[in-house]
Amino acid sequence: MNGEINRRAAKIRLVLTDVDGVLTDGGVFYGKDGEVMKRFNIRDGMGVERLREIGVDVGIITGEKSESVVRRAEKLNIEMVHLLCTDKPAALKEIMDAHAYAADEIAYIGDDVNDLTIMEKVGLTASPSDGQPQVRKVAHYVCARGGGQGAFRELAEIIIEAKAEAESAGKPSLGFA
Repeated sequence: MNGEINRRAAKIRLVLTDVDGVLTDGGVFYGKDGEVMKRFNIRDGMGVERLREIGVDVGIITGEKSESVVRRAEKLNIEMVHLLCTDKPAALKEIMDAHAYAADEIAYIGDDVNDLTIMEKVGLTASPSDGQPQVRKVAHYVCARGGGQGAFRELAEIIIEAKAEAESAGKPSLGFA
């Protein structure tokens, strides 16, 4: 793994994620009453659990208001959920103030241009392999997997590995008991 990414990943205490295009493939099924369902990747859910096991929190920041997202967050016990977010940096500041996270302790994974402003403000950024070119260009890490195909899990494993390496090397790494 890239040394700079590893250094950044070892500091992470919170992973924030967009939904559409990251936790889903960006597709949505609509019926006569609007959104019917989204498809989420179970492996991404395991990534949330694995991060939680080492003391890393997970939150969602999305511009959407979707019952599917609410249900998925409940299933994964994600309490930090910001829906209908038009100002992601403001949501980030609110989270940082409420939970005492430093910017370099936060990772963000996003896929589209509305993620760029928050990506400028955190310690580690990632994009799914099929994220928009502008996002892939500025991301510290571009996943091999696409949105809804395990990109979140890939980022989670990088953080888990970096924290384990830092711990075994005797470097301070938050998140391990």
